[in-house]
Amino acid sequence: MEPLLWLLIPLTAALGASLWAWYVSRPHPMDVWTDVDRYDRLRASLGRGPGEGGRPVASRDDRPVGAAAR
Repeated sequence: MEPLLWLLIPLTAALGASLWAWYVSRPHPMDVWTDVDRYDRLRASLGRGPGEGGRPVASRDDRPVGAAAR
């Protein structure tokens, strides 16, 4: 009986792998325009709007982070 219990390990792994392969290979609905709109909203919320060419917004203080104030 004990050797049969050891066979459950590879059978469980095979079942899990087949379920994962089925889940990954199924078609996922994609809406390109919704994704683009989300990306534009994210960029706008981070202060990098489409008109700025994607450059980071300059801070008020352009010193490096570790620089001491003089």
